[in-house]
Amino acid sequence: MATLSTNALTLADWAKRIDPNGTVPQIAEILSQTNEILDDALFMEGNLTTGHRVTIRTGLPTVYWRQINAGVPRTKSTTAQVDEGCGMLEAFNATDKDLAELNGNTAAFRLSEDEAFIEAMNQQMAQTMFYGNVATDNKSYTGLAARYSSLSAGNAQNILSAGGAGADNTSVWLVGWGENTVFCPFPKGSKAGLVQEDDGLLTVYDAGNNPYKAYQSHYQWKTGLVVKDWRFTVRIANIDVSDLLGQAGTQASTASTALIKLMARALYRIPAPGKCRLAFYMNRTVHSGMAIAALDKSSAVLGIKEGLSQFGQPMSWLTFLGVPLRKVDQLTNAEAVVA
Repeated sequence: MATLSTNALTLADWAKRIDPNGTVPQIAEILSQTNEILDDALFMEGNLTTGHRVTIRTGLPTVYWRQINAGVPRTKSTTAQVDEGCGMLEAFNATDKDLAELNGNTAAFRLSEDEAFIEAMNQQMAQTMFYGNVATDNKSYTGLAARYSSLSAGNAQNILSAGGAGADNTSVWLVGWGENTVFCPFPKGSKAGLVQEDDGLLTVYDAGNNPYKAYQSHYQWKTGLVVKDWRFTVRIANIDVSDLLGQAGTQASTASTALIKLMARALYRIPAPGKCRLAFYMNRTVHSGMAIAALDKSSAVLGIKEGLSQFGQPMSWLTFLGVPLRKVDQLTNAEAVVA
């Protein structure tokens, strides 16, 4: 059996991608995921070349009742500034010129590899939006889970516990996207979103520093996460997945009397829903339970709405009290208990 290279396509890779008639087939993307938070996230140019600086009100001025012929002290509010850094998610792909040009399918062959890199970038970005932590990887950025991680923290009122205590927990997130609430900055003067560049035909070098010609593609995504107002994100944590599926334990009774009640409470944690674009985020396991409840009409607050996506494509989606429920495959079923 041939051993495939881990960082470059080989003839064995090429042989596995060519149909009997010599054309590049449509690859079954069985590793692809649905991470709809990438469709919803608000991306804004930062005010720093390395990210974004936000100014947050930390205290209100003291006010007084005044009597005639008597003054009151001068007071002021207090503010604090926080710098949120951006990470650079990046990858290169180099395909040997003669390998790519076999059978004259150069463009199609390179496209098949580009699709895999783009999917990998999307998955990593969605994972970081929730689980990124500069304390463990200072090259990335801090996601939502590290910011909403303690029931005794200053933002604990926006962390609702579903009571799970085992090792198979997940979370449902309510995020209110907006320029003054939650958004994803990209460095000042750079580009938003995933940027793919075709570097063309270059001279590259193998492990022994020997040159050869290869077609190179470059993929880069610069962004971070700013939670400017922590009140516009709510985490429903400690959802015991096995209990939820079996309707037992902490998730006993029906979905409408367990998780759905917590979702209602989460909505009322948002101070001004009209100032943001709200969406719930959950993994496929939880989302399927919500879909079943909607189809069974077991909950009057769940519905199915049809319309156009932000890209103009017809689609349908689940809603809870009018707020869309979005699937994120990167949300795991093995979260630690938030305590």
